[in-house]
Amino acid sequence: MSIPKRDTAAEQLSEYSEEHEDNHDKITTTWGVPVPEKDASLTIGYHGPILLQDYNLIDEIAHFTRERIPERVVHAKGAGAFGYFEVTHDITEYTAAKIFSEIGKKTPIAVRFSQVAGELGYPDTIRDIRGFAIKFYTEDGIWDLVGNNAPIFFVKDCALFPSFIHTMKRNPKTHMRPDYDMFWDMITLRPETTHTCLIFFSDRGIPASFRKMHGYGTNTFAFVNAHGKFFYCKFHYRSEQGVENMDPKVAQKLAGEDPDYHLRDLYNAIENEEYPSWKFYVQIMTPEQAEKSSYDPFDDTKVWLHSEYPLIPVGRFTLNKNPSNYFAEVEQIGFDPAHLIPGE
Repeated sequence: MSIPKRDTAAEQLSEYSEEHEDNHDKITTTWGVPVPEKDASLTIGYHGPILLQDYNLIDEIAHFTRERIPERVVHAKGAGAFGYFEVTHDITEYTAAKIFSEIGKKTPIAVRFSQVAGELGYPDTIRDIRGFAIKFYTEDGIWDLVGNNAPIFFVKDCALFPSFIHTMKRNPKTHMRPDYDMFWDMITLRPETTHTCLIFFSDRGIPASFRKMHGYGTNTFAFVNAHGKFFYCKFHYRSEQGVENMDPKVAQKLAGEDPDYHLRDLYNAIENEEYPSWKFYVQIMTPEQAEKSSYDPFDDTKVWLHSEYPLIPVGRFTLNKNPSNYFAEVEQIGFDPAHLIPGE
């Protein structure tokens, strides 16, 4: 095993040790009681059996056997960070949501990037659509904006979603992945998948970095303004770092040498204060326009034409803080498309 070049992420333990050199906090049990002895079990004599009254050991083992959770069935492997969203343009004519109430207003956010079909141990640089979900901690509650780095999805009807995901997972008999027959059967039998399939196999299928890809809400949402009038909308977030994709040969090489490449890139950028940011836009469609549309504006396999529904600038979000505990803050974070706020 070759030792990779040390980077900011590799220095985490050393930096933690230096920052906490004078910290004499005590180790405690899960219920807050100080642990008198961490590195030895309570036994009857030197060679004797371990005693059940060693509550420190029992607590340690009980915690250890329960500290993992099953991986997500989709979007299993990901990276996360925290930051803020700032309003830069007035869109109060479309929505009464307080998050957009005034220019300059800031709202804390959490963002999780991910693969869609890859498993928890998969390399970051495989070809896949990438998840791009944002959690806004607003004064009216939590708003979860679940999206991807593609403006569309493979299927329109959500009843097909489990079947489609199964085609990208392991064959139930051979337990091997990928099974190209499963995948291409779905693609050829469902022609609405063609649009996203073209993006999947284009350069955008392997982004060079989570920081250098655009994001989209994908679904069609609705705004409600202070007068009770509603508008349909789609969300777009465009990387201020630009868009950069990866050569498949480079991606294949990195898959073996640095399977956490995207996670490392995001972590190091934030630790080095090279904070990634995205501009936030909406497309607006009135109910009258929706009725006259030549295509279904609620079909996730289709985009809204920018010539008819141009991007309207709303704000900007920046990621400036890495998680202090990845498992607690990123692995266990959840996003629910039904988590909306007043004004939506």
